[in-house]
Amino acid sequence: MSSIQRAIGRSARTSSIAVLAVLAACAKHPQPKMPPPGVSVLTLKAQSVELGADLPGRTSPYETSDVRPQVNGIIKARLFKEGSNVRAGQILYQIDPAPYRATYDQAVAQLANAKAAVVTARLKAERYADLVKINAVSHQDADDAQAAYGEAAATVQQQAAAVETARINLAYTRITAPISGRIGTSAFTVGALVTNGQTSALNTIQRLDPIYVDVTQSAAELVALRRDMARGGVSAPTAAVRLDLDGAPYPIEGRLQFQDVTVDQTTGSVTLRAIFPNPKGVLLPGMYVRAHVVEGVDTSGILAPQEAVTRDEKGQATALVAGPDGRAEARVLQVGEVVGHQWRVVSGLKAGDRLIVEGAANAKPGQPVRVLSAKTQTPAS
Repeated sequence: MSSIQRAIGRSARTSSIAVLAVLAACAKHPQPKMPPPGVSVLTLKAQSVELGADLPGRTSPYETSDVRPQVNGIIKARLFKEGSNVRAGQILYQIDPAPYRATYDQAVAQLANAKAAVVTARLKAERYADLVKINAVSHQDADDAQAAYGEAAATVQQQAAAVETARINLAYTRITAPISGRIGTSAFTVGALVTNGQTSALNTIQRLDPIYVDVTQSAAELVALRRDMARGGVSAPTAAVRLDLDGAPYPIEGRLQFQDVTVDQTTGSVTLRAIFPNPKGVLLPGMYVRAHVVEGVDTSGILAPQEAVTRDEKGQATALVAGPDGRAEARVLQVGEVVGHQWRVVSGLKAGDRLIVEGAANAKPGQPVRVLSAKTQTPAS
């Protein structure tokens, strides 16, 4: 063996001894363990939570009435401003009253004539009634006089009814507002001929204060709400409704008036109708709005921040809590609607649970966790 080979052998033995020495030193001094991952937790509290839904809807008038003529004639005057507010009983159109006034005057004259005739017939009937007692006239003549008196009295009643009919028709020449509200564009101008029973309305009046808002909601959501009420813990609906108009809140709160009793077979939804005060006329018929309908109150609701709730591969809502033994626990949740920036938790979490809100990505179920900060939940706004 050459001197070079002997040198290489000695160097290899030296390196092996050095490695063994390092391994022995590591065995005497083991590497320190990694601390548990740090997390922030939120201690959950039961609180009253409004159960509501944000629903699309449209406004509709509280009352609507078409203005129509009840007699035939020529429009002589239009006595309102289009688009203005009118009151019930206000005169809107004047139809030419001349022929109806003449008919009324004729009916009045005929009534006077009938009344005069009934006086003569009554006196004759009374005289014949006395004469027949002394056989001065025949019973037939007395009966005829009495019948004539009855016919004259009936004629008076007929003429009185004719006078009343003529008076009503004359009054109908003044077309008045059937309801109070805002009147639209007139479909007929002065000089137009209108007839009783025509298909076209002269105008339309809509009462806009208060005003209706009709919204639609899924029938499944209503069933779920009623199921929550049946289980207890959810109080009866407060029926409060709030509106959003293009991102701006409507300043006055409305009330839920009724819900439809049938489900639309096409959409699977039901119609809810709310009523809102509209003193300034901000809401107009046909407007699209977003309505928040408060349908009930969960008196012991649990809210979880959205960032603390994730979805597993099955689509189930899950969350991690710090258990009493200091280990992370996985929970499968059933969540309801969103309240602000939080989920309403139907099941899976309870009051007193320490929900992991930060650091959940580093925590594993069943492994210890280290609580870095703990907060107590504040009531929902």
